[in-house]
Amino acid sequence: MKSKERIFHITARLEPTDIFADIGCDHGLMTKYMLDNNLCRRAYITDISEKSLQKAVTLLAPYVKEGKCIPVVGDGLAVVPEPCDFVLIAGLGGEAILNMIEDAYMPPRFLFQPMTRAYRLREYLLENGANLELDYTFSEGLPRKYYDIILGTGYGGDRYSALDILFGRDNLNGRFPHPFLEKAQEELDYVNMRLSRRLPSKLSLHHYQHRREELMEAIHAVKKSL
Repeated sequence: MKSKERIFHITARLEPTDIFADIGCDHGLMTKYMLDNNLCRRAYITDISEKSLQKAVTLLAPYVKEGKCIPVVGDGLAVVPEPCDFVLIAGLGGEAILNMIEDAYMPPRFLFQPMTRAYRLREYLLENGANLELDYTFSEGLPRKYYDIILGTGYGGDRYSALDILFGRDNLNGRFPHPFLEKAQEELDYVNMRLSRRLPSKLSLHHYQHRREELMEAIHAVKKSL
């Protein structure tokens, strides 16, 4: 189940639309927020597991009965039987999300919260003409956990630097600097620790040296923007 902090950041970026889809909907809390606040006319909830989907169906039972919420068992966006205007995919890996888009279509509006490899998702979205309106990191809990939010449109195009793709543009331009700075510094400390020890191969040495350069460049960019 999504934590309170993740729920806050996701619901804060949801917006009025006609047909909404929550892919891999977990407990259905995001769809409940949309329907409770009259933010969509119809919503689809999906999960690859019928048992998991049933949790959301139970929560959303009144809306399911009215026909405002339609549950679909299956994998990805392609199983939704009509085009959706706003698509939410949260809690999956970046490559899993991009594979779902490849198998279906680029949503007109989207909100993605990739758990891993956000840079691969950014790269794919930009290569396919998307415009990324928000792209930042937030954190929660102790020890800190870090998550990425990507909100945008499937059209219009966008321009990102190589560093923006790696780390998220709004982390580097000063809009949402602090959680990213914490995350980057934590990783840099780990990389420096690894480099201070004997590494098993030249390949490992090159990997950590290259990553240190990327992190130092990103941290410098954020501090320069403040």
